[in-house]
Amino acid sequence: MSILKHKIIIIFSVVFIAFMTGLLIFYLIKDDSSRWMVALGGILVSALPIILLFVKNNPFNIPIIIGYYVFIFFTTFLGSIANFYVDFKWWDSGLHFYKGIFVAFVGIALYKQFIPQKARKDVSRWVTFLFALSLSAIATVLWEIYEFVGDLTFTHTMQRGGNKDTMYDIIFGLTGGLLISVYSILQKSKL
Repeated sequence: MSILKHKIIIIFSVVFIAFMTGLLIFYLIKDDSSRWMVALGGILVSALPIILLFVKNNPFNIPIIIGYYVFIFFTTFLGSIANFYVDFKWWDSGLHFYKGIFVAFVGIALYKQFIPQKARKDVSRWVTFLFALSLSAIATVLWEIYEFVGDLTFTHTMQRGGNKDTMYDIIFGLTGGLLISVYSILQKSKL
């Protein structure tokens, strides 16, 4: 893995962990259980990319790594802590669309990592399309399960729109994934 990737992961992880730790302490003092739990979750997801430092061949390029932190910031801080989910009706759908795009790009990176260059020319365009779309779809489904379980156990605020919210989230997540899956067909020769 390049030194630049290492530095980006370390810098972003440390900054996000420190930021979320500050928020955790602030909201613990204020006895705001909903927000301190989000901040605690933010610490955990900010630390996850550190695992990539121990992977010999990190398949993720710098835009994907930065895109991950953008997603964390937009969901945990802006979405939940700063109330963008409540204040802007389009925020949730926009993030599901972004997540669909992001996970499909992760799928393309994994495809490039695990399918040897020589074998890629023999792989059908539809395999790359289905792989990216399927990964995006499963991420969308898992996220909706997370929201459902979270509402049953802790927050009661993730699925305020009930089934309608869930369906919009799935539609937007799949639309983002579909967009990048079509891109994978068009760019097959470069993958």
